[in-house]
Amino acid sequence: MPKPLQKITPSLWYAKEAEEAARFYVSIFPDSRIDRVTAMPAESPSGPPGSVTVVELTLFGQSFMAMSAGPLDPFNHAISFTINCETQAEIDRYWSALLEGGKPEQCGWLRDRYGVAWQIVPTALADMMADPDRNKARRATEAMLKMVKLDIAALKAAFTG
Repeated sequence: MPKPLQKITPSLWYAKEAEEAARFYVSIFPDSRIDRVTAMPAESPSGPPGSVTVVELTLFGQSFMAMSAGPLDPFNHAISFTINCETQAEIDRYWSALLEGGKPEQCGWLRDRYGVAWQIVPTALADMMADPDRNKARRATEAMLKMVKLDIAALKAAFTG
C-alpha cells in the first residue's frame, strides 16, 4: 500500500550525491528510511534518461525528497533544518554525526559534508529567550551567541545569572 503523501514535502537538490546524502541522514536519525530511489526515465533539462535520480526518504517520520540533478544553486542558510534536543547528550550525538566531514559554525549551526545547514539547539533555549525577565533572556542569548556547539549547562548558568 503506498505511503500517503504529506501536503508539504521539503526537497533538496544535490549536484550528484542525493542518494549518498539520504543514506547518511537515515543512518543518523531514528524513525528514518529510504522509501524509494527512482532514476528519471525521460530526458530532462538536467540530462538524458537515467541521469537524474529522485530519492524519497523519511527522517524522524517526516517525508523528504532529494534529487541528484546537476549543479544549480548551492545550499545556503536561507533554508536550513533545526534539530530540537532535550539533553546535552542528544546535542552532542547529532552534532558529531552531522559534523563528520562538515564545518562548524556559530550559535549551534553547522554545515554537513553536503553543504546543508543545520542548527542543533536545546529545546530549553527558546523558553529562555522568551522569558519575561528580559535580563535573563539577554544573558542566555549573549551566551548562545558566543558558542559554536550549544552547551545547555552554560546556557542555564548564564540565564540564572
